[in-house]
Amino acid sequence: MGDILSQLAHLFIQAIPTVLFVFITFLILDRFFFRPMTAVLKKREEQTTGAVEKAREQTAAAEEKSRQYEDALQAARQEIYRQREAARRSILGDREAALKRARKQSEALVSQAQTDLAAEVARSKTELQGACQSLGREIAGTILGWTAGEKEPS
Repeated sequence: MGDILSQLAHLFIQAIPTVLFVFITFLILDRFFFRPMTAVLKKREEQTTGAVEKAREQTAAAEEKSRQYEDALQAARQEIYRQREAARRSILGDREAALKRARKQSEALVSQAQTDLAAEVARSKTELQGACQSLGREIAGTILGWTAGEKEPS
């Protein structure tokens, strides 16, 4: 067994330069390759995470602005509808006032025409009565044979 141990010790002694070489290579790789690579990957992850966060914030801000825009648009529509309704009511009020004025004018004209017609009827009745009396006298005079100079019997 001593022979095996001496061979193992000899192999171990021969492996020391290889182990040292691997260890030194590991330290060099760690210092010049793995650390910078890890730093770059970490920075890249932070930037990606930051960009995602920034995108989320911007999306939230855009949604908020969109909601505000929709609210403003809805308020503007309601204002337009309110103004239209006010204008429509105003126009209807003006129209109603014009109709009332026209009714009053037409009633006044009808009333005036009725008064004029009643006066005309009264005048015509008076003229007809006078004409009837005169015509009646002429007819009576013609039938009874009176002459123009004779007096009618009373």
